[in-house]
Amino acid sequence: MHEVKTKSLLNGRVTGLSVRWDNGQFTLIVTDRGILACGIFDPEILEHFKMAGALCRGTPESPLKEPEDLLTAKVAEVSSKAARLGIKKGMTGSRALEILARNKKTKL
Repeated sequence: MHEVKTKSLLNGRVTGLSVRWDNGQFTLIVTDRGILACGIFDPEILEHFKMAGALCRGTPESPLKEPEDLLTAKVAEVSSKAARLGIKKGMTGSRALEILARNKKTKL
């Protein structure tokens, strides 16, 4: 069995997605500028497509199942485009999302 859920966050400025199947799941938050996601995503693909992306890592004891789980997790990987926006490894997902959810003012 599988399950896909979407939810509007930050007053509709971003969309959270969670996907589950037997023995696994992933979650991400999509903004106009990029993504905040769990570690299932490949940082090299973010670079290849020139995406702003911040990836967090869950653990077996504390998996990242819902978009809200990303907010308290620490950022483990940052694409170069996300780094230019000011996102850094070790910051909370919440802080990274604040940066990603800002209005686009400058083109990267």
